[in-house]
Amino acid sequence: MDISKKTIDWEIEKVLTGKPKKLYDAANHISSAGGKRLRPILCLLACESLNGKTNNALKSAISLELMHTFSLIHDDIMDHDELRRNVKTVHVLYGEPTAILAGDLLFSKAFELCDPKATKILAHASVDLCEGQELDMEFEERTFVSEREYVEMIKKKTASLFEASTAMGAVLAGGSEKQVRAFSEYGQNLGMAFQIYDDLLDLLADEKKLGKPVFSDIAEGKKTLIVVRAMESLRGMERDRLAKLLHKTKKSKKETDEIFKLLKESGAIEYAKQKSRGYINNAKKSLEKIPDSKAKDELLRIADFVVEREF
Repeated sequence: MDISKKTIDWEIEKVLTGKPKKLYDAANHISSAGGKRLRPILCLLACESLNGKTNNALKSAISLELMHTFSLIHDDIMDHDELRRNVKTVHVLYGEPTAILAGDLLFSKAFELCDPKATKILAHASVDLCEGQELDMEFEERTFVSEREYVEMIKKKTASLFEASTAMGAVLAGGSEKQVRAFSEYGQNLGMAFQIYDDLLDLLADEKKLGKPVFSDIAEGKKTLIVVRAMESLRGMERDRLAKLLHKTKKSKKETDEIFKLLKESGAIEYAKQKSRGYINNAKKSLEKIPDSKAKDELLRIADFVVEREF
C-alpha cells in the first residue's frame, strides 16, 4: 500500500461522512484544514519496517489521527483558542456543545476502527492524554514547575500518542517484544522532541506558518520547557519580574517583548533546542537494531524533520 497523506486523508473523509451533517462536519473540520498526519504515517511505516501488511494496519492508523483530533478539539475549548491550522476552531464555528460531541464522536470512532490487537495500546494512550492535559492546566496555576514535572506532563499529553503510533504498527506487523519496545522508545522520544520544538515554535515561528497566534502559550500561562528552565536559571529581581509578567492574564506587546527578552537572556531557548535534539538522537538510536529498509530510512528522516521545522 502507498503510505501517503492523500490516502490517509481519503480514509478520514470516508469515516467522517454521516448524519447529522453538522456533527460530522464539525468532527471533520480540523482534519479538512490540513495537518501532517504524522501519527498514522508513523504507524504504517513501523508496520512496513517489520514487513507487515500496511493494508491491515490502515484503519488502526486512522484511529490514531481521530484520537489526536479529538484531543485538539477539546484542548481548544479548554484553552479558549480561536484559531487552529489557520481556520476558526470547532467550538468557535459550531458552538461548544457540538464541538464537545464532535470530540466524543472522534474518540468513539477511533476505538471502532482500531484492530483488537492494538486497542489496549490506544486505550493506554488516551488515558495518558487526559492525565497530561489535566497536569498542563494545573501547571498554569502555579508559579514554579520543575523540569521533571514538565517532562512527565508532555510524556503523557504528547509523547504517549506518538509512542502508541509506532508501537501499534510494530504489533500489527507481528513484531517481537524487543522490536515493539524499540519502536515504542522511538515514538516516545520523537514525541518529546516534537512538543519541546512546538514550545519553541510558539515563540519563534512566523504566525501564518504556525497556523495560530504566536506567544499563545505565554498568554495562557502554560509552563513550557523554556519557561520552566528560565525560572530555574534566573535569580532575584529578574526571576520575580518574569514570574509577575507570566502571571498576568492580559499582557501588552511591551510586556510580551520583555518576557521574550528574559527567556532569551536566561539561555532557556538554546537549552530547549539542545533538549529536543537530544531526544531525536535517542529516537534514532532506538532503531539501530531494526533491519535497514526504505521505511526505516523514512522514520529517520521524520526524526530529523521534527527539529528542522521552520521558525
